[in-house]
Amino acid sequence: MAGWENQKFAMPMYRQWVPEPVRPWIYVVFACLFQLSGGIYFGNIQQMMGATSLMREDIQMAAMCGVVGVNMPFPFLFRFKLRFTNRQLLINAALVIACCNVLSLYVTWMPALCAISYVAGFFKLCGTFECFSSIRLWISPKQDFGVFLPTMYIIILGAMPLSGWTAQWLTAALGSWQAVHWLMTIAMLTIALLVYVLTRPWHFMRNRLPLVSLDWLGCVLWSAVMLEVIWLATYGEYYNWGDSATWRAVLAATPFTLAVAVWRMCRIRHPYIDPWVFQHKRLIPILGMFFVAEMMNAAPHVLQNTLTGGILHWGYTTTQQFYAFELAGYMLGAAFTIFWHRPLHLRYTHLLVVGFLCLLAYQVLMYLHVSPLLNMERLWLPTFLRTFGYAIFFSTMTIYLKALIEFPTFFMALPMSGFIRNGVAESVCSGLYSYNLRRQIADTLSRGLHTDFQSVLQVAVKESWGMICIAGVAILVAILLYILAARKYKKLYPVRLLIKSINLKR
Repeated sequence: MAGWENQKFAMPMYRQWVPEPVRPWIYVVFACLFQLSGGIYFGNIQQMMGATSLMREDIQMAAMCGVVGVNMPFPFLFRFKLRFTNRQLLINAALVIACCNVLSLYVTWMPALCAISYVAGFFKLCGTFECFSSIRLWISPKQDFGVFLPTMYIIILGAMPLSGWTAQWLTAALGSWQAVHWLMTIAMLTIALLVYVLTRPWHFMRNRLPLVSLDWLGCVLWSAVMLEVIWLATYGEYYNWGDSATWRAVLAATPFTLAVAVWRMCRIRHPYIDPWVFQHKRLIPILGMFFVAEMMNAAPHVLQNTLTGGILHWGYTTTQQFYAFELAGYMLGAAFTIFWHRPLHLRYTHLLVVGFLCLLAYQVLMYLHVSPLLNMERLWLPTFLRTFGYAIFFSTMTIYLKALIEFPTFFMALPMSGFIRNGVAESVCSGLYSYNLRRQIADTLSRGLHTDFQSVLQVAVKESWGMICIAGVAILVAILLYILAARKYKKLYPVRLLIKSINLKR
């Protein structure tokens, strides 16, 4: 690991006849395909419900297992890289994802389907990390994470809407929700074949480190904690929250699982997450900011879908047009972060304000646009602003996390942010939005203000968005006050040092 920070860009894993200018671009394509892959695809939820006996909550839970699986390999990634060759990691990741895509077509038993989705997400990150770690010096020769991380998120965030659009487009074009699974299977087998043909067995270390002292049980325990929280939020409306004994049983098991995970983390020598990570004072505020971003970004999954489906009665073929603006917002937001960092050299705290203003602008515009006579063109700008601000927020907070924590333990801190970023916050906020929407509908009906259900639904959606706007303004004021207080403390800090030095001389 000593020479990891002082390398020059080279890709010796390739065979000599492969042209050097093409080599990094091949890995960029591989990374894009890995990000498009998965075990369950969110764009196929409606079609899977019709083709199988599974409920919407079942398919969403299985898909969220894949999101959790993406988050969990972080502490193991460098150990894998120090043990296996680049060729082995890419081929194995591609073959496992291909198998998961085929199995998910025929498995309908929920525990097995969730496990398949989790494994697919786990190896999805392994393949993506191996691609980006091989070309990181090509992306940023000076090893500037302010450039490397946003560049990486251009592909990662850009693949999110592209994956949903691909699934829906193939379903509409071929008339089968299974088409995207077969396409991703072919893509993964193609990656495995190309890696086998274009590369050779090569390892950058003479002595490979064995896979010892890896806390697999800790990974399972922390995964169980995330999945329990996601299950509570996903099935909350179905089980009517606390009225169900099943829901209450999972709620009671969640703190017990968390306590066991923390107890094991503090007792063993090489835990999955080192307790030292929690000693950073700024880690909790960073996690809080991640939660705020996910809270603001979760509104479209409930409120906007209710508006477009329940009030405007748009089908999924109509809403496909929004994917282009989501993709443009994610990519331009990450690129704007690079521009803010490199040519402008401005403060990241100001960039966070810009990102949050875009997220808040989406909520305000959607509050103003709630109407049964809404034109589709009026939603293009809010969609772009939401994804643009989310990409800025996402990239900037990850750069802050890298600057806060040293490189060896940075990959232990990433799962901590992933606990909020990868599914938990989105599921919890979506569950709360659904509960509040139902409460608003019941309150409007009880007061007899409207008799038409569509009007009742419109009032409930507008009131829910108004509450989010109020909360967003309060959070924005808190962020601005925090920035002003930090700047004032920084100006007074030299004076405090002077007073302290005078007291020491006396």
